[in-house]
Amino acid sequence: MAGSTFGTLYRVSTWGESHGPALGCVIDGCPAGLTLNEELIQPYLDRRKPGTSAMTTARSEADKVKILSGVFEGKTTGTPISLMIENTSQISKDYGNLADTFRPGHADYGFYSKYGHRDYRGGGRSSGRETAARVAAGAVAALILKEYGIKLRAYTTAIGPVKLSEGFADSLSLDRIASSCSNAACMPDEAMAAEALRAVENARAECDSLGGIVECRIEGVPAGIGEPVFDKLDAMLGHALFSIGAVKAVEIGDGIKAAAAKGSENNDKMHMREGSVSFDTNHAGGILGGMSTGAPIIARAYFKPTPSIYQPQDTVNEKGEDVSLTIKGRHDPVVVPRAVVVVESMCAITVLDLLLQNRNSRL
Repeated sequence: MAGSTFGTLYRVSTWGESHGPALGCVIDGCPAGLTLNEELIQPYLDRRKPGTSAMTTARSEADKVKILSGVFEGKTTGTPISLMIENTSQISKDYGNLADTFRPGHADYGFYSKYGHRDYRGGGRSSGRETAARVAAGAVAALILKEYGIKLRAYTTAIGPVKLSEGFADSLSLDRIASSCSNAACMPDEAMAAEALRAVENARAECDSLGGIVECRIEGVPAGIGEPVFDKLDAMLGHALFSIGAVKAVEIGDGIKAAAAKGSENNDKMHMREGSVSFDTNHAGGILGGMSTGAPIIARAYFKPTPSIYQPQDTVNEKGEDVSLTIKGRHDPVVVPRAVVVVESMCAITVLDLLLQNRNSRL
């Protein structure tokens, strides 16, 4: 299977399936000398792990990470880092009725059409559980970015019909966002988070699910990061975020709203302040011409509703017969809160990779 590796200099390969014994990643390109241990990675996995609130699946996984290579005496050695997360709470029998039936809204049919064989237990490689490995790699990337003075944080801006007011998070510091996103919705507004929880409970009562929006803000990225043609910073962020299961749209800055604006409205005016270039606004989301401007980078990922719903659905089986399917098992009524740290991790991996590439841009 091709396509399990992302990055050029900071390369991440993920491996494993939802119902296998374990999953994990191999990181190649992490500089030597970074302080690293399991305790520094674990908080990121704790933000993603299931069974933590009414908004997540009942599947309970400890998601404890183990470092298998690439670290000696608490420091990275510059060699490949292998990280493993054991699966401990699989109930494969819940998926018995999917052995020859394709789930609507899932990758089942495409996977079967491509390979002629599939792991129907939770979707195998197509399972959202694969993102645990990305989060482990993203945690390491975020630690390296911190050494460069770059910070980032993702948060929920919408779940179903419940949406934060436009620009709500703009005035909040990243530390404030981090401290206020401890609620089940990962929203930096407690009142809206409570409303989102009610919306999820209503959807669950109707045996249905919801989608939503995750936004990531990245601060401290110097101007000029990103390549000007095919490997633009926004193009690579789009690649990274679209590779997350259930993401159906990605925006940078004003996104689709820019199409309805005039140039005089959309351009970010520039001035010198205290010897540095400063922008009056940030409609561009910190990226112009495929390169960072030095302004905060704003990336937004739109997630579709969880396709595993407890309603009878029309579908087909491997014999080419029309059938009705009622999905069993343990599934998230909304993936957005757990996807927040996944978005953050993929942004960290992308920015770090392009930052390392930029060191070769001039003498």
